[in-house]
Amino acid sequence: MDVNGKPFRTIWLKADEPTVIQIIDQRHLPHRFVIEDLRTVQDVAIALKEMHVRGAGVIGASAGYGMYLASLEAKAQEKFEVQGFLRAMGAKLCATRPTAVNLEWAVNRQLEAVAPLGNNIEAIIKKTLAVAGAIALEDIQLCKSIGEHGFELIQALSEKKQGDTVNILTHCNAGWLGCVDNGTATSPIYEAHRKGLKVHVWVDETRPRNQGARLTAWELGQQGVPHTVIPDNVGGHLMQHGMVDIVIVGSDRTSYTGDVANKIGTYLKALAAKDNNIPFYVALTYSAFDWTISDGVKQIPIEQRDATEVKYIKGLKDGEITEVLLTPKNSPAVNYGFDVTPARLITGLITDRGVCSASAEGIANLYPDLSPVVL
Repeated sequence: MDVNGKPFRTIWLKADEPTVIQIIDQRHLPHRFVIEDLRTVQDVAIALKEMHVRGAGVIGASAGYGMYLASLEAKAQEKFEVQGFLRAMGAKLCATRPTAVNLEWAVNRQLEAVAPLGNNIEAIIKKTLAVAGAIALEDIQLCKSIGEHGFELIQALSEKKQGDTVNILTHCNAGWLGCVDNGTATSPIYEAHRKGLKVHVWVDETRPRNQGARLTAWELGQQGVPHTVIPDNVGGHLMQHGMVDIVIVGSDRTSYTGDVANKIGTYLKALAAKDNNIPFYVALTYSAFDWTISDGVKQIPIEQRDATEVKYIKGLKDGEITEVLLTPKNSPAVNYGFDVTPARLITGLITDRGVCSASAEGIANLYPDLSPVVL
């Protein structure tokens, strides 16, 4: 996608230094566009934990490239038992973000790929680099496919409104910044915009880290998509007054029965959409499914982050990014990163293989090769 008219991805191999991974450091957006170099597994772990990168797709890609850097470290440190070292580094990466299933998926994909290579470090380095590149390229292609399938939903709404603007509400950032390119929830929006449909996006601010206000609004603006930032609590009011035609959100982990873990506050949007008969869709790639979990509310681990993210907020003042205290200094706060929307509240899932119901049967119909459900 474009940044000031120049195409970028969220993560890539440095052109003149192939032992370095580069990312867009999302902490500085929308006020500054910063590219960060990652040289070690520790760099990647910090980038994941402190949300220099965030979003299911790019979390997976970062983990893939992190395992490539781990193989380089194994060589530099002359590790004799390379496989054990890689497993340890993989566990280190997985511990940074427990809810996002793409992280563990990417690490396991790397470990499985290098397992037959024993301690042949040169072969391992070559393989981990190839797999990391494949994970990133696959994410781009899968998100593009989501856009094509989701476009049909927006097109149908546009036709129903006789070409009038389709108003879409989204939560958090499931855009290209949260993936390698295109995004999940935003991919159908970008496809509709490119094809000339009139669309407008209501962008939830998404407290406490404001990924909607900071990131989704920024990337929509860069692509020229009409949008309006709203406080998180405004969505229900808009739905009551017919100002939302469809809700599209992303997913950090989805059970094989259709329960969806996404950024905290998603569940409340789904309740409001259900009460107002507004279609509520979740956009995701196959790697966001957890094929071992049947009950998302009971089984999906929910990350708790530092309470200071709730108590303090950052913004631009006099050209400098400043942090200010919002609450009484001694008031305690809690910071759950995600909530789970039960399948019964979800109209459908927009996947890389098509649109299906949020149910074990619907998902198994699209993914018979992956789902444990036998139809």
